[in-house]
Amino acid sequence: MAFPGHRSLRWGLSISTVLALVACGGSGNDDNGGSPPESKNYSAEIRRTEMGIAHIKASNWASLGYGAGYAQASDDLCTLADGFVTFRGERSKYFGADALAVYSSTIGRPGNLDSDMFFKHVVNDDAVKAMMAAQTEDAIQVMEGFAAGYNRYVAEAKSAQATANAACRTAEWVQPITAMDMWRRVMSANVAGGYSNFVAMIANAQPPTGKSAAAASTTELAPGSMKAPALQVGGEAGIGSNMYGFGPQSTGSSAVLFGNPHWYWKGMDRFYQMQLTIDGQVNVSGAGFLGFPIPQIAFNDDVAWSHTVSTARRFGFFGMTLDPSDPTRYVMDGQSKPFIARDIEVSVKGSDGAQSTVKRTLYASEQGPVVNLSALNPALGWNTQSAVVIRDVNALNYRTVRNWMRWSQARSLDEFANIQREESAIPWVNTIAAGRGSEQVWYADIGAVPNAPPALLASCSTPFSAAAAVALPGVPVLDGSRSACNWQSDADSVQAGAIGPARMPSLQRRDYVANMNDSYWLTNVYQPLTGFPSIFGPAGTQAQTLRTRLGHRMALERLAGTDGYGGKLASSAIVRQMVLDSRIESARFKDEILDLVCQGDGAAERANACAVLAAWDSRGMATSRGSHIWDEFWMNLGSVASSTLYLTPFDAQDPLNTPRDINPAARAQLAQAFDTAVATVQASGFALNAPRGEVVYLTRSGKRLPLFGGCGGVGYFTISCSEFRLTSRGYTMDDQPHGNTYMQVVSFPAGKVEAYSFLTFSLSDDPASPHYGDYSQAYSEQQWVKLPFSEAEISAAPGMQTMTISE
Repeated sequence: MAFPGHRSLRWGLSISTVLALVACGGSGNDDNGGSPPESKNYSAEIRRTEMGIAHIKASNWASLGYGAGYAQASDDLCTLADGFVTFRGERSKYFGADALAVYSSTIGRPGNLDSDMFFKHVVNDDAVKAMMAAQTEDAIQVMEGFAAGYNRYVAEAKSAQATANAACRTAEWVQPITAMDMWRRVMSANVAGGYSNFVAMIANAQPPTGKSAAAASTTELAPGSMKAPALQVGGEAGIGSNMYGFGPQSTGSSAVLFGNPHWYWKGMDRFYQMQLTIDGQVNVSGAGFLGFPIPQIAFNDDVAWSHTVSTARRFGFFGMTLDPSDPTRYVMDGQSKPFIARDIEVSVKGSDGAQSTVKRTLYASEQGPVVNLSALNPALGWNTQSAVVIRDVNALNYRTVRNWMRWSQARSLDEFANIQREESAIPWVNTIAAGRGSEQVWYADIGAVPNAPPALLASCSTPFSAAAAVALPGVPVLDGSRSACNWQSDADSVQAGAIGPARMPSLQRRDYVANMNDSYWLTNVYQPLTGFPSIFGPAGTQAQTLRTRLGHRMALERLAGTDGYGGKLASSAIVRQMVLDSRIESARFKDEILDLVCQGDGAAERANACAVLAAWDSRGMATSRGSHIWDEFWMNLGSVASSTLYLTPFDAQDPLNTPRDINPAARAQLAQAFDTAVATVQASGFALNAPRGEVVYLTRSGKRLPLFGGCGGVGYFTISCSEFRLTSRGYTMDDQPHGNTYMQVVSFPAGKVEAYSFLTFSLSDDPASPHYGDYSQAYSEQQWVKLPFSEAEISAAPGMQTMTISE
């Protein structure tokens, strides 16, 4: 299929050849994007409205990217520059080998040397060139334009007259970028649900020598013997999001879309909000990762959409049988083949400032890189008999940018859904969308997903497969010694080895659709989805998270008119209120629990805390008193099995109310958790009845902004989740937290778009910027920002400022 501006695609290579190129890599800094972009008569108008939001207007995609690159750099130069250093594999060169990444992100916080080895191996030059060769001309142009705009700002920032971004503007590591750097950024985002969860394990996968050469024992791979890895994206309790689509049947007018990714507040993976306009071609407003010239969560004149992290697995493992004579060779269909060897050199800055070079050879098969999983089970290291290879379906997913570019121009919900099916590109998230004039709203987990049908899993299983089924349910683990065990393709597969769109979950409803990071199964409580491949996640076989239960309950109570907001319609105004009201699903059990722990043995010592919780409003609003006791108590219950805590187990026929009924026999565990929580609060120095806004806060310009909400594991829908348990600093959001980030509520009244938003951490990372904390202040006060979208609204916006840049 051809699209406007589409350049011819070089699909002549076989899938195995492309995989080999990606694994092997090559040199950079050539004519194919390795040098900073030359001037191409770029010109863009950047208009700033409330909170510093950039509305970028240009006559073509190259200039649109130019404006986006300049705007993002002016607001977040230090974070962007740090990210580009990371993606190039140069952290050790500037910051030393042993330091950890500054910011938490989809790769976690690995050591610099591991990070550098990973990116030079997985996001190598040939992999980037293969991705670039598959792009439309518009996509190539917008990336080149972004690099040019970014580089213009870098040059300005390093001038003697510059004052902004003082923390980094003159630093050696703040460098111009190339178009290849932009595509490295895209590739790093693509593999967030796969390779990025195994950075150190890929970077340190080395052939066995000496003591490490011992053969694996299959007895060590019994089911239950493998530890589960800590997945940053797609993990049991990792980064997540909430989203709703309410159809006109539920709103009484236009459909309403609520999007709310719970994401990183710092670092390269944080969101940047902007609007992009080419008259007659595209007009889209929303947020995307820093370094992306196109929003990923957004709206245009006719469609609005959002994403949540999906439960579908995006990667798999292959157990490789090695050649007995050489552990750098593996056996495929009875024939010995060499692993693809990549010699990597990383420059390392020593404590004396001098540079040295660390060399390492890393390996891959045509499926992907070798990964050392010995930390999960010793038998899964690289030994004389076996090794493990990981394959990420998104390593060869070259369609993500094109998908979001096409969505930005979609003119109806039907067109939007058709694009999602045609591209099958969304890398590791669910999608909900609402459209102008549509009677239904749309949910889909349609993207790049490995295709390993049950028959393949059965015929190609290994002892590793059985162990992984417990530790990593849904992840395909196959015998890598037979080509017949490769991932398969459906008749309608868009990508080799991926499931076709006909077998991926989707749903259209007139009332509502929702997702809070559980599987597709309960997108709508009246129409559970079943019958899809198990790799997409469980369907009615396990309890929903507390946040999912609360999210659906909120929707149902709104439509029943029982939530206290009046009426029975999910209007934009009411949705904006209810998603910030900081309800807590676990607090439904408060009375049962207090009845058990506040009577009998120890009751006298617990009297004060019991009185505070009895008076608590069971919410996490900034004014709610005592919620931090409950948070600590509930988190202390994390090790108590559900079967011990509840009398009534999960029932798929009643998923919002089960499991339930606190088990009186669990009183000892409850009392211990309660006493520990009270002791923690007392040690923190916070009063038992302290208002939540004193405990949960964000600091901007020396001022503490009181916040609300909490962590999803406690059952909050409104998320402000510090990485720390309670200390004298409270649940500070000043370090490496995650929580509500870019929030949008969008509807389509006749003839216009009505959109409200927050960017909770504010637009700029520069403390000297007026937009370092203004959005955060508005969020603290729960004052949604009404977004100007039309030309008339932008021109009339109070305090609007305009600049035109060109070269």
